[in-house]
Amino acid sequence: MILSILLSILILLVVAFGYTLVKDVIAHKNEPKTKPYWFTGLVGLITNFLDTLGIGSFAQITAIFKATKAVDDKIIPGTLNVANAIPIALQALIFINIVEVDVITLTSLIVSATFGAWLGAGIVSRFNRKRIRLVMGFALAATAALMILRMVGIFEMDGNAQGLTGWLLVAGIVGNFILGALMTAGVGLYAPCMAMIFLLGMSLKTAFPIMMGSCAFLMQVAGIRFINKGKYARKPSASIAITGCIGVTLAALLFSFITSFSRSLDILMIIVIIVVLYTSATMLYSALKPNP
Repeated sequence: MILSILLSILILLVVAFGYTLVKDVIAHKNEPKTKPYWFTGLVGLITNFLDTLGIGSFAQITAIFKATKAVDDKIIPGTLNVANAIPIALQALIFINIVEVDVITLTSLIVSATFGAWLGAGIVSRFNRKRIRLVMGFALAATAALMILRMVGIFEMDGNAQGLTGWLLVAGIVGNFILGALMTAGVGLYAPCMAMIFLLGMSLKTAFPIMMGSCAFLMQVAGIRFINKGKYARKPSASIAITGCIGVTLAALLFSFITSFSRSLDILMIIVIIVVLYTSATMLYSALKPNP
């Protein structure tokens, strides 16, 4: 019953978000675009394919935006949240239905992340370009560190718990609230959320519906705030939203087949870590140099 209500609320949020996005994009249809639709569409397809495998998409998209100057640094956080909101909602609808997890734990962590995002979006939308670069630079470095720790086995404490109780549940709620707020600054939730799930002793599989569900809810809420404030790139967001759903669907269909090749995923993870560290360095350099 609770799960059905949760999914129904998510669908309603997606409808409200989609309506707000389409209305805003149409209202600004004459706004110039820096890159062709096929380029941003391809970015959305590939990154959301990887996102569905648990690798994440924020760091990769940030790196591409930074390298190609497709989106101004100041509006990258808003663009990330708006562009990926619908594809991640599709991920959540799929994985919440196929992976068993304690409903109270799932709901509590989703709600806390959503409130964190609502608070964070209002703060981040007022940040100037330098502050955005500083926050994203340090946050990307922290994300890379967590990914490295995961690869070397520090977080491979795959327990068998499907839910949390007592102080562990409280710790999870507080942790996800913070991660939800950081999402609105362009910090991907997947790597730190997965690390938190490991540390709290839950099963690896339960990380997928929790992190996807958290992102799905919070990105609808934060995304609407960014749209209303105009702090996002409209046309890139629209194209990524469309092709991202295709990437999610393909990855979900091939999930079991792809994840069986753990060696290939490790190589891919190393490449992603290198890209994340490079982007972190360029963000911090841009923020700290004179007149960034």
